[in-house]
Amino acid sequence: MEHRQTESPPSYDYVMNHNTPPPSYPSLETLSATQVQPYYIPQPVHQTPAPCAQTIPAQTVRASSQRNKRYCFGGSSVTAVIVVLVVIAVWIGVRYGPSLWALTEKETPPDTCPPSSVDCDGKKDCSQGSDECRCVRFGAANELQVMTSKTKSFLPVCAQGWNKDIADQTCQQLGFRQSYEVGFLNTSSFTFQSLNSQFTSTIQASVNTSTSCPGQQTVSLQCSKCGKPPGSRIIGGNAAADGQWPWQASLHFQGSHTCGGSLVAPDFIITAAHCFPKGTTGSQLPSNWKVYIGLVSQLQLPNPYNVKQIILHQNYDPASNNNDIALLKLSKPASNIQPVCLPAFDQKFPAGKKCWTTGFGVIRQGDDSSSTLLMEVEVNLIDSSVCNSYSVYGGRITEKMQCAGDLKGGKDSCQGDSGGPLVCKVDDKWYLAGITSWGNGCGKPNNPGVYTDVGQLLMWIYGKMQLSLICHSLHHKRV
Repeated sequence: MEHRQTESPPSYDYVMNHNTPPPSYPSLETLSATQVQPYYIPQPVHQTPAPCAQTIPAQTVRASSQRNKRYCFGGSSVTAVIVVLVVIAVWIGVRYGPSLWALTEKETPPDTCPPSSVDCDGKKDCSQGSDECRCVRFGAANELQVMTSKTKSFLPVCAQGWNKDIADQTCQQLGFRQSYEVGFLNTSSFTFQSLNSQFTSTIQASVNTSTSCPGQQTVSLQCSKCGKPPGSRIIGGNAAADGQWPWQASLHFQGSHTCGGSLVAPDFIITAAHCFPKGTTGSQLPSNWKVYIGLVSQLQLPNPYNVKQIILHQNYDPASNNNDIALLKLSKPASNIQPVCLPAFDQKFPAGKKCWTTGFGVIRQGDDSSSTLLMEVEVNLIDSSVCNSYSVYGGRITEKMQCAGDLKGGKDSCQGDSGGPLVCKVDDKWYLAGITSWGNGCGKPNNPGVYTDVGQLLMWIYGKMQLSLICHSLHHKRV
């Protein structure tokens, strides 16, 4: 998390033709020829090791460097047991290592759909259920919008017949545990999705298209209490106040903080895909990761959450960092921690809006130690046309990216902040606008931070959450 001003402009690591205007959004072929610098160090970010102690409470153990573990235990008998266990572990690794890796790192089979598959009819046709996982979205004021196999477009759901049970089932379908709040909106729409007499397994199979709706009232649905942390923040402070960013996650790879993340639902963390490079051994193995949520200090770690599944965007491009997003499914729900809100489908955050980014990354470019405290900095959203200009990133910004920071330099994310949140406040709620992704250095003039635009990937997020929790339970056979 960079705060200092840079004295001189950076030296550009690319040469552009100043006589040709840049495209507003370049093709991926063009991007693949230009390497970008992710806010991520392939190995875990170093941290000052904690003092050795004979007993280490789980809630206060801090992560140490992968190369310099300082966990100390007292007693010769304990030491002997540890030696024996290490020997056994090494033998198992040598004897069964290849087969174990083949089982744990096996990629998810490709999603295959038969020619007869029908989207959004409530019946799973595709092998991974993708035909039923992009049928629901939320509009302004949390208006529930559903697409069916007959309408082929998203329509608001009429409030007639709506109740808490249906709300819970709809939110569960999307990967949440239950609904949080149901409201009703007055709409000017002339076409609706009206409930059937009986709710089936999915909302898209439980509605029919209608041109009438009593009172023109449609459903407003919230699936979680999100984006409203208790207490007030310290304006302009460097270290975040306790409880101010409860959704902030610290992702530890093999015992050390490596990336940030954001809790968006009890079972799911959103982070960056580049935090899991194929070239780093074990980086895509869930058992190598621990997730700490709601913390403000690496010296006082809460109880960790294990990772059950790592879901990378299938079109993530490491050369350009396009589609730099990943979902982590937790082994148990973080039901007592408030998540950040996902934006509505058509919600826009205008250029110039002041938002905040947080993380445990290094506080100065070139440092080899991450911050032990959660750092925060206010940044301005920057229009993509400005960020794509020759004086800034010269055409590297795609439509899946959002720039934020200060073109004068000094306010930025940095190594170790990767995957963390860029949040914007609207009507007393904080929304996840971006995911810390990449940049040219940290805090340099004309080199602001680049974030994955969450609003452009909402259907992927909801679809993968639904696939992970619900779609695999749908019947394979059509009825």
